[in-house]
Amino acid sequence: MQLGINLGYWGAGMDADNLAVAQEADRLGYAVCWAAEAYGSDAATVLTWVAAQTERIDVGSAIFQIPARQPAMTAMTAATLDSLSGGRFRLGLGVSGPQVSEGWYGVKFDKPLARTREYVEIVRKAMTRERLSYEGQHWTLPLPGGPGKPIKLTVHPEREHIPLYIAAIGPKNLEQTGEIADGALLIFPSAEHLEETTIKYLRAGREKAGKTLDGFDVCPTLPLAVGEDKDVTTLADAFRPYTALYVGGMGSAKQNFYNQLAQRMGFGAAAAEIQEKYLAGDKQGAAAAVPHELIDKTTLLGSVDRIADRMKEYAAAGVTTLSLAPAGFTLDERLASLRAGTQALERAGLA
Repeated sequence: MQLGINLGYWGAGMDADNLAVAQEADRLGYAVCWAAEAYGSDAATVLTWVAAQTERIDVGSAIFQIPARQPAMTAMTAATLDSLSGGRFRLGLGVSGPQVSEGWYGVKFDKPLARTREYVEIVRKAMTRERLSYEGQHWTLPLPGGPGKPIKLTVHPEREHIPLYIAAIGPKNLEQTGEIADGALLIFPSAEHLEETTIKYLRAGREKAGKTLDGFDVCPTLPLAVGEDKDVTTLADAFRPYTALYVGGMGSAKQNFYNQLAQRMGFGAAAAEIQEKYLAGDKQGAAAAVPHELIDKTTLLGSVDRIADRMKEYAAAGVTTLSLAPAGFTLDERLASLRAGTQALERAGLA
């Protein structure tokens, strides 16, 4: 199992330190550095900044939002980043959510699976540097009856095949991801529940494509906080607002994929309470309603030995790249967390 680092969103208050974190991860041998986007920083700019000042670590979008870009533009960005980084780019895609898609981009959040499938097909075709033509339900290239003609990408990516990941949570999306992608980007993964909530759907998709999970990258992001085992409850409490935001506030009352995932992990009553309070504006109450067990199952907390044991559980459950989001109020604390991650991987015998 490899380790990755997730910088999250640029502009979240740790910008001055993020480059140093990425550079330390590069020095320590981490496999990939991911950056996210929602409605603030864009991931492409951040990844370019990081790639220019690192040497070995891959840079990946977690995610480029599908409603934000036409698929041909994504192919251009992926090819450019792969070329500039010397073949170190990983393309992560996702549909985002209805509030961002419709409220920020003005793109209807309908038929997300079909849109994702067509998007991936166009991106991959464009990156082969064939002349691009496509007829689908959501995109037709070139537009019929106009002056457009099939054009081919002029930039040469460093590699013939840029790894393509999809952020997936729900069963249907996970199955399609297994079928059409090279990896899955996961959030709030519980090692104990990973087979029933995630892996079985990815496996079904791979089988549909005539493949196995061999070579498919299962890549969850987990917050990491290092400390004494006796302080695990205190360490977990720091992640209450984070968990409440996703379980309670990401999406609407009817459409929150993270809430549904918490339900599938057996936290149905708590998930309902968290969402009810969060959407009513009681963010503190929502955070207080998050069960400690839910936080502990979806983060890495405690001593290096405790984290090593958890890493073994994730590896046994099918995780191939574990991306860490190291907690800390200072740069030194975040860098120490990175080093602890490497120590834990070695102690677990997974390096």
